Amino acid sequence: MRASQLFWNESSSWSEGAATLDRAGLVFYFGTRQMLANGGFYESLRARFPKAHVLGCSTGGQMAGLDVSDETACALALEFSATQLRTAHATIADSSDSRASGATIGAALKGEGLAGVFVLSDGLHVNGSTLVEGIVSEVGREVPVSGGLAGDGADFVETLVGCDGVPAPNTIAAVDFYGDAIRIGHGSAGGWDVFGPMRRITRSDGNVLFEVDGKPALDLYKLYLGPEESQKLPGSALLFPMRVFDPRHPERSVVRTILAVDHKSGSMTFAGDMPEGWSAQLMRGSFSRLRAGAAEATHKAMVSAHSAPDAQSAAIFVSCIGRRLLMGQRIGEEIEAAKIELTENCLPVGFYSYGEISPHEVSGFCQLHNQTMTVISERAG
Repeated sequence: MRASQLFWNESSSWSEGAATLDRAGLVFYFGTRQMLANGGFYESLRARFPKAHVLGCSTGGQMAGLDVSDETACALALEFSATQLRTAHATIADSSDSRASGATIGAALKGEGLAGVFVLSDGLHVNGSTLVEGIVSEVGREVPVSGGLAGDGADFVETLVGCDGVPAPNTIAAVDFYGDAIRIGHGSAGGWDVFGPMRRITRSDGNVLFEVDGKPALDLYKLYLGPEESQKLPGSALLFPMRVFDPRHPERSVVRTILAVDHKSGSMTFAGDMPEGWSAQLMRGSFSRLRAGAAEATHKAMVSAHSAPDAQSAAIFVSCIGRRLLMGQRIGEEIEAAKIELTENCLPVGFYSYGEISPHEVSGFCQLHNQTMTVISERAG
């Protein structure tokens, strides 16, 4: 496998790294909503790689070297020697269609020799949990699924996803990898600390949370945010994600990010399911813990990829937009901590998202997390 990074801005178009991959079979790209809405963005990438599958999404910021940028888009071109690829996409109207949309994609991509799935989804009209369930219902639980939900910074206006076509809203896209040569490693971690009392989800509907301990969920957030920050919802709630878990399996906890609020009903929409009866606890981050979480996720992915140290590989870093908002100008520290764990021949790209998908470390089931790393390589020979 060979890999190359590319970067784009409106003034210079795409510039490629040292490796020029004319035979690339797959290209990932990540940029802000405004960038992807630029008519020349996708067309110029497609012209550069006319025979490749091209997938990407809008973000809450993307990696450009050691920095996180809103001005420079990033892309990763991959050339495989012994791996087959297949893509699929679907349109989703609202979150109630999430499982069916996932099943449609899974049915289109399942097949003998399937080694892994990477999915990019609209970030505002989807229930990430049931989307993954739909994909897994078709491809099977033994096939790892990773990826992320598209972002729109802290604006929550619209997210865009593209699959061999111009990026569009309400879109879910996926690429599958087939064969014995491909190696895909996964890692997930948090870095947030819980605070406040343990609570119970008393009324919910899928990924919409209505009540916690019998009281409106939105009131709980407003209590901690205060009057001024409450006016900035849902963006300000990104600084306080929620840890949820089945009381019968506390070791399988996941972190949920807020996507929308409804002041009239007092409800909040999260990136994944908020099942009634589950335990819930608010979280807040610290710089040191978030840095450590990035390093941990990357280390796990590198170990599970089983790639040779001198072999070319690629890493896709997907992190929660709330982490970026909290760390502010110090966000480069998270990226640097992750890159230290990569081998010299591993090229990384990544983006800040509204939800991160990866197999759970304990259960092995593919779920939403708070930060994930996917490492892709091919076995030599």
